[in-house]
Amino acid sequence: MSVSSRSYPALVALLLTGPMTGIAQQPAAQQAPAQQALAQQAGRAADSSVLHTRSGPPTRTIQLDVVVTSTPGQPVTGLEQKDFTLLDDKTPREITSFEAVDERKQPVQAILVIDAVNTGYTEISQERNEIDKFLKANGGKLTLPISLAIFGNKGIEMQGGYSRDGNALANALANYTISLREIGQSAGVQGAEERLNDSLKAIRLLASYESGRPGRKIILWVSPGWPLLSGPGTSLTEKERTQIFNEITFLTASLREAQTSVYAINPLGVGESVAQAFYYEQFTSPARKPSDVNVGNLGLQVFATETGGLVLNSTNVSGLLQQSVADNVAYYRLSFEPPPTEKRDVYHSLKVSVAKPGLTVATSTGYYAEP
Repeated sequence: MSVSSRSYPALVALLLTGPMTGIAQQPAAQQAPAQQALAQQAGRAADSSVLHTRSGPPTRTIQLDVVVTSTPGQPVTGLEQKDFTLLDDKTPREITSFEAVDERKQPVQAILVIDAVNTGYTEISQERNEIDKFLKANGGKLTLPISLAIFGNKGIEMQGGYSRDGNALANALANYTISLREIGQSAGVQGAEERLNDSLKAIRLLASYESGRPGRKIILWVSPGWPLLSGPGTSLTEKERTQIFNEITFLTASLREAQTSVYAINPLGVGESVAQAFYYEQFTSPARKPSDVNVGNLGLQVFATETGGLVLNSTNVSGLLQQSVADNVAYYRLSFEPPPTEKRDVYHSLKVSVAKPGLTVATSTGYYAEP
């Protein structure tokens, strides 16, 4: 997306001070348990004057969830610690703990987000049909526990708790009227800024909500993506770059510590807009310092890449959801001790590999070290 030369003071102001008020405020007695928990997270976040400040001391030990697949939808089990190599900034690190996890120990939980803020009415109708097909496949018996979340004009709304009953979830979705964002894609740059801010608030809330639940979680975010607001004519001040950098470090750490990976599922597919579908790749290089950043570093697909999730493009949303869920039936939990640092937010790249050919390894691509 190319925009005229400008800065984004409104965007940065919201990143710095904006309260998370995206949860519909219903009386507590009328809210489902999941919605109450999400509303509580919103309330706690609204009390914080700086959104990128995490509560409590930073965790020095780095823990990683590692998904190993042979082909899409075919997780590899039976690997041992000796099969893995972990590089931290290209330096080998000792794996200090190792665990192979499958659904018998602790099933991965998934939140399926239907994004009506960044998706048009026609596309929402089509993807609802695809999601319905996914939920009802195999007689409605879901591989993983799933919770539905609607991201619309009222913010994020959780539709009950987690369930393996796809038919029940499909019925709940069929009876829900999705309210599209009032400021749509045609509202220019200001509307795009508001949609990006609403999207960032929503994923902050989900990360905070998931941090209180044990085990690995995945966010299946069905959307063509959030506004990237970056291009040759974009201008950012030093202050704006610093605030965007802080948001990046906050969200990547929050998602990793919550054992949460993002899967960006584009229901529009690639079609004729190949350049647009893959434009996010210009912003996947790590932001090592504020001067490196652009607003595009806050993109949905960028977070999916950084958290070890997937970026998938197809109108066959049902198939993409099936693949994403199947990838996560089993995973490996590794930890290591990072080297000491005297500075905050020092970026380290990560690479995990296995000593067997033909396998794909997915995990966080890096972390920001703390003193």
